[in-house]
Amino acid sequence: MSTTSTAVQAVRRELSPLERWYWIADQIAPLNVIGRVRVHGRVSPARWRSSLAALQAAHPLLRVAIEADAAGREPRFVPVDGRPVPLDHRVLDEADDTGDAWQRVVDRELVNGRIDWSTGPLATATVLTGRGPDGEFHDLMLSLLHVVADGTTVVSLVRQWAELAAGRPAEPRAVLPPAEDLFPAGHRSDAGASAARAKAERDENDLGRLRPRRVEADRAVPFEQRRTRFLHRSLDASALDRLAGACRARGATVHGVLTAAMVRAVAADAGAADGTWYSIGSPVDFRGDLEPPVPPDDVGSYVATIPSLVEHVADRPLWETAREISADLRARKARGEQFSMIRLVGDSGPRSLADSMPFVRHLDEKGPINFCISNIGRFPFPDRVGPWRATGAQFVASLSVVGTFVATVNSSHHQLAWNFTYAEGLVSDERAARLADACVETVLALVRAAG
Repeated sequence: MSTTSTAVQAVRRELSPLERWYWIADQIAPLNVIGRVRVHGRVSPARWRSSLAALQAAHPLLRVAIEADAAGREPRFVPVDGRPVPLDHRVLDEADDTGDAWQRVVDRELVNGRIDWSTGPLATATVLTGRGPDGEFHDLMLSLLHVVADGTTVVSLVRQWAELAAGRPAEPRAVLPPAEDLFPAGHRSDAGASAARAKAERDENDLGRLRPRRVEADRAVPFEQRRTRFLHRSLDASALDRLAGACRARGATVHGVLTAAMVRAVAADAGAADGTWYSIGSPVDFRGDLEPPVPPDDVGSYVATIPSLVEHVADRPLWETAREISADLRARKARGEQFSMIRLVGDSGPRSLADSMPFVRHLDEKGPINFCISNIGRFPFPDRVGPWRATGAQFVASLSVVGTFVATVNSSHHQLAWNFTYAEGLVSDERAARLADACVETVLALVRAAG
C-alpha cells in the first residue's frame, strides 16, 4: 500500500463512519493518541524540525484538516499543505531533568491538548531535551487525533521521525481509502449488515443473561468537562521474558493475562462477589485483515474494540481466566467481530455533534464497555537508530467520552510498557493509582509463582 512516487498526494474525501464518530467525540472532550520514544545522543533542534517536516511530507493524513457543512455535518478531509506540524521543543533545566518529565507533560498537557481539526494538521509534536547519567537525551512525542491514528500509528511515526533524523530517506506513502472500503467481502454490503446484526443479537443475549458490571464512577462529571489523567507503569526485561515463557507453557497469551489481571484488580477493588461478570474491551488491530492489507507504517485508525465477558472468582487460578480470554478473542476475531463493531457504530452513531448526546449518554450510562486494554504486542522498534540509542517506545490514549479506565500496552526495547489513563473525577486519583499498582502486582505475583 506504499508508493515510492515523489509526487505529492493529497487527501480529499468524507470521513468514514468510524472517523466521524471519533471526530464528534473529540469535540466533546479531547480524543488523542500519543507516541513517545527516548533518543540518546546529541541532536540539534534544527534536525528534529527538518525531519518532522520530512515525516509530514511523506504522509498525506499529516497534511489535512477537517471541514463540515454549516450544520456540522458531512465532515471531510481537506489538504492543508504549507502548514507544518507544530513543534514544541523544550530544554529541561536541572529541576525538571529527572527522567520522567515526559510523563508530566503527557499527563498535564498532551492527553487533554486540543488539536485544531478545523485548521489542521491533525498532529502536534513535542521534544524534551535533557541530560542524564549517559549524556544528552531527547524524548520525542507525537500527539494525533484518534480520527487518523491508533497505537500502532503513533509508535511507528515516532520511529520514522527518529530514522529520518538519522538520515534515512523519506518514503512517500499512498493515499488510502477509508478502512471500511477495504473490509473483506464477507463484511461489506448486505453480508456485512447481516454479520453485524448477528453480533448485536449475541451481545444483547450475553448482556441480558450475565448483566456484566462496569467500572463504577466515584462521582458524576459532565461530558464536556471530562479530563484524562495518565499513569505510567512497566515490566522490566526479566519479568517480561518470564511472563512470555509462562504464557507459552500454559497456553495463554500475554494479552489474556494482562486482561485477566485488570478484571481481577477492578473486581477486588469494588468488593465484587464471586460470580460477578465484567465486560472489558480489547481494541483489535485489523490492518492485516483488510483487502489489501495496510502496513503498520501508514497513518490511520485501524482498530475496533471487541468485548470479553469475564467472570470474577477470587480464588480461581488466573491462568484459567487468561486462557478463556485468549480463546474467546481468537474466536471473536475469526468471526470478524472487529468489522461488525465498526458497522454497528456506523449504523447507530451520531452524524453531528448537535445530535450526539443521546448516543453519548447511552454509552456512558448503559454501554457494555467502559474499561479496555489496548495492546499492540511486540513492536519492532530498533534499539539503535543511526548513531543513537533508542529506549522506552510506547503509546498513551486519552479518553474523551469513550472510556473510564483504560490501559495501553506494547513490548519494545526489552520491556513492557503498561500505561493507564482514567477519567478524572469518575475515577479518583487514589483509586486509579491503586488499580494500576494492583494490575502490575497481580502479574508480577503470577510470574514469581510460575518459577
